Amino acid sequence: QVQLVESGGGLVQGGGSLRLSCVASGNIFSFSTMGWYRQDPGKQRELVAAITRENTTNYADSVKGRFTVSRDNAKNTLYLQMNSLKPEDTAVYYCNAYFILKNYWGKGTLVTVSS
Repeated sequence: QVQLVESGGGLVQGGGSLRLSCVASGNIFSFSTMGWYRQDPGKQRELVAAITRENTTNYADSVKGRFTVSRDNAKNTLYLQMNSLKPEDTAVYYCNAYFILKNYWGKGTLVTVSS
């Protein structure tokens, strides 16, 4: 059974930084493309950043140059370093694993950026 557990969200002032973590269980982490998504109430969930098992990364235009996604396969952990945070980054951030045509999701962690 695959489980993804996010942590690291919270309240931060604009311009500040946060680091999100996602620990995966279920022995698929090192084989999966992993990603961070976010969702504001009333809006669609959107991709923030993704990283393949070959460590190829992809970012939403809105976070390029500010966010960095990384993974530690030995620890089954995905990270999202978020710098220069803006109020519009406020959302629930979800960890995603994509493995053999199936998506797995965590329950999310709330990031609130004050102006």
